[in-house]
Amino acid sequence: MSIEVEAQITGKVWKIETSPGDAVEEDDVLLIIESMKMEIPVEAPEAGRVSELRVAEGQSVEEGDVLVVLET
Repeated sequence: MSIEVEAQITGKVWKIETSPGDAVEEDDVLLIIESMKMEIPVEAPEAGRVSELRVAEGQSVEEGDVLVVLET
């Protein structure tokens, strides 16, 4: 089953902490968004494997944009 992890806030991708093919556990940090001078971690909603990374560091994102796709 695929899970699309979405941005919960508008900002810029500051740092990517994972790559396609990586196994992640629930609550692992996938990437960090910088917004209003704050760093907001985007965490895995459940354990799985990163199948797709849809953003790059420095990319601007809007609330609701799909950032990462996980296979569970």
